[in-house]
Amino acid sequence: MLKGTNNYILYFTKIFKMTSRYASISILIGALCMSFAALLVRLIQDADGFQILFYRGFPQCLMVMIVACFIRQISIKDFFKTIDKTDIYLGFTMCIAFSFYIFALLNTSVASALFILSIAPVFAALLSWYLIGEIPTNRTWISILCALIGVTIMVGADLTSGRLLGNLFAMISALSFALMLVMARKSRKSDVLTGNFLGAGFAIILAMILACAYGDGLIIPTKDLWLSFMLGAFTIGIGIAFVAWGAPYLPAPNVGVLVLIESVLAPIWVWLFLDMPMKYQEIIGGMIIFCAVLILSTSKK
Repeated sequence: MLKGTNNYILYFTKIFKMTSRYASISILIGALCMSFAALLVRLIQDADGFQILFYRGFPQCLMVMIVACFIRQISIKDFFKTIDKTDIYLGFTMCIAFSFYIFALLNTSVASALFILSIAPVFAALLSWYLIGEIPTNRTWISILCALIGVTIMVGADLTSGRLLGNLFAMISALSFALMLVMARKSRKSDVLTGNFLGAGFAIILAMILACAYGDGLIIPTKDLWLSFMLGAFTIGIGIAFVAWGAPYLPAPNVGVLVLIESVLAPIWVWLFLDMPMKYQEIIGGMIIFCAVLILSTSKK
């Protein structure tokens, strides 16, 4: 079975060859898939954050592993052989990011969570300065200031609505993603799919322990189970597949701008399907954050 799967992956890598012409389309499709994550989380009725993380992790691990083998043109056996210390560190940071991302969506509005998460590149610019000595440019400082203003507007709007904790979770998730980006840049890895795989695996273990010790165990309704599976396989698995497939064929700033479609569409899906409109403070703050990320992403390195 394993050998047949390996041959299947290697066969299709020879057929489908990504070019720069289709890279943008591939990344947009991936961002579109990921934009449905917030809607799926909101559709889950009874499962708590630990249970969602546990059941989401299995299809996510499977899909990310297949994607990594596809892109690298290696077998599943070789995939496990390539895991190194850096991948483990990346896995820990992504486990934190994944975990707080889910709890952010459960404890604040989708718009606030996604807009705050979108400033991860801004945090990465600051961490790069501190950890690897990349001095921020004037353009970077302007983007950082804009991002802080945007976040302040959104957080201030949530002080009276009981969503401050969720915004804090989103901030921790964004910082964790930013740390992962800096670590990946320092290590010069071509992709972070192995770290993503390990992050989902670590999240499964962490969620299982916390769900049994402090939560309601791991038994959830069938509907919530399937939604959690879809969350891992479709939004994260397939979404990351298309982004990772197209990313090497475009400049990094272009990729950062294209992926922003996730943060734009996610609140729209929740509004259309669940009738949860955005507050005007979220719209204003979100637009300021988008300006910050666009300023950073379009800067010449």
